[in-house]
Amino acid sequence: MVGIKKSFPGVKALKGVSFEAYPGESLALIGANGAGKSTLMNILGGVVLADEGVVNLDGHATPIHSPADAARRGIAFVHQELALMPTLSILDNMLIAAFPSRNGLIDYRQGEALCREALARLGYDFNLHTQVRDLSPGDQQIIEIARTLLGKSRIVIFDEPTSSLTSRERERLFEIIRYMKSQGTTIIYITHLLDEIFTVCERAVILRNGEKVAQSLVRDLTRDEVVEKMIGSQEVVSYFQHHVRERGPLLLTVENLQREGYLDRINFSVHRGEVVGLWGLLGSGRTELFRALMGLDQITGGRILIDTGRGPHPVKPRSRKNPMGLITEDRRTDGLLLPMSIRHNLSLANLRSFISRLWPFIARGREEAAARDYVRKLNIKSTSIEQRVATLSGGNQQKVVVGRWLQTSPLLFLMDEPTRGLDVEAKAELHSLISELADSGAAVMFVSSDLDEIMSLSDRFLVMVRGRLVRELPRDSTKHELLATASGISSTGGVSEP
Repeated sequence: MVGIKKSFPGVKALKGVSFEAYPGESLALIGANGAGKSTLMNILGGVVLADEGVVNLDGHATPIHSPADAARRGIAFVHQELALMPTLSILDNMLIAAFPSRNGLIDYRQGEALCREALARLGYDFNLHTQVRDLSPGDQQIIEIARTLLGKSRIVIFDEPTSSLTSRERERLFEIIRYMKSQGTTIIYITHLLDEIFTVCERAVILRNGEKVAQSLVRDLTRDEVVEKMIGSQEVVSYFQHHVRERGPLLLTVENLQREGYLDRINFSVHRGEVVGLWGLLGSGRTELFRALMGLDQITGGRILIDTGRGPHPVKPRSRKNPMGLITEDRRTDGLLLPMSIRHNLSLANLRSFISRLWPFIARGREEAAARDYVRKLNIKSTSIEQRVATLSGGNQQKVVVGRWLQTSPLLFLMDEPTRGLDVEAKAELHSLISELADSGAAVMFVSSDLDEIMSLSDRFLVMVRGRLVRELPRDSTKHELLATASGISSTGGVSEP
């Protein structure tokens, strides 16, 4: 790609970026949120048209006007934000670009065989007739990846492919990438998880503010050098320092919580001023527990009690949004109103406080002032508070979700994969914010698929297996203990039981 330029209203996303990639290699494309990585790859994938610049394939200028153009030229894209059709089956989603046919009709028997083979290479065996909307975000991402294996792609772009995967699934993906490279496939790998770069990539291109600032062999880089070039600062933030704090009074009590088919006799408590890590493999029930606590999913048994200072008392589902705030795993589907502005999205959970004396109208001035305040506090990169949220980078979208709940000052924050898709700088900011919330007396429960992250931030751990809370582990637990417990294996080699 030579001299690629792209501008959006008020933003120069790419300022003449050039780079090359070769058959059989994995090229890391690195940069902070808003650096231009996804825009550059969207141009290669035909999703976005460049304002200037040339794409060369095999040394020849090759115009790419659409995703169909890119697919015909052997370019496949695994997007950070899933590009699936939720009401169609796994089978239809995987075959949508090229249904096999026989005698002018779709050959579903051949299609099923192709899909099963692609999924088997990733170690999965889904019911192909399941609708995609019934899958977890992690399983949906597996479908995206498997879809690229159906075609004979020469170039495969992975945009944050492991953001919803467990450690075991991540390793399986790395094995697939190594296999693809051995077959001569060119891999372009975008990630904020720097350890992955050193695991699967040979070369790296680093972008900052729409410009290429470095290109190097991965073996010649250190983690600190990468961070420094990404954020343009010689001060490298320490991401994994635990902040010791004292636990406050009891806030949340959960007694025998049940949701048929999902949660089974869940019991635990949370105190003010503590950070509780909820750990488990995909499908363990982490997200389902958060949704039940927030009142989004109906429970079939048990009680949820909140102590606001007058003793524990049961809280009805419609009232839980007052003491609790939920940052959902899938921000685009469950967390944001994408066509609306930053201002509207930030104030959405706190509209009552902006009602003017001329009820039921919103006091626009107060709403704007609050939006500007949280854009500044959270360092949300935007042209104005009226910019549509859909046009923000993934990390800045996540900051908008966080800012919305900060406005309501909840006693308990439920954070489901809060750093998914965030760059190292944004992650450090959110880690600091979590510590500040706990120091101020709020409680935080959070889910993360990054074991290092959850171990560094948590004061203790709750481990889930197949919808059951099987064990509570202290702060000084080891990675082996967490992984073994989540896998259903105790530290002594036996099977963990609740």
